[in-house]
Amino acid sequence: MAEVTFPLPDLGEGLISARVLEWLVAEGDWVERNAPLVELETTKSAVEIPSPQSGRVTRLHVGEDEELAVGEPLVTFAVEDAGIVGTVPEEKKPRRRVRLTLPED
Repeated sequence: MAEVTFPLPDLGEGLISARVLEWLVAEGDWVERNAPLVELETTKSAVEIPSPQSGRVTRLHVGEDEELAVGEPLVTFAVEDAGIVGTVPEEKKPRRRVRLTLPED
């Protein structure tokens, strides 16, 4: 298991913070990717943020009716270690073709 912390994302239009209206999950809950996670209020509107991934909620970093800035930790998940899937491509040096004889007309 690995822990992944999800920060408050940039909600657009120059907003620098948001206030938690309601958590839609609790610590210990299992959530699926894109499931409703939290309802936030900005100076412009109320928005519902979906979960960025599947995993068990291990920590809610801010309580309801508290404000946090963009980039600050919002929630931490415990996720399965997926390991490396596929292969890493090798970086190949570009080959240059040089014509040594002039083409015939």
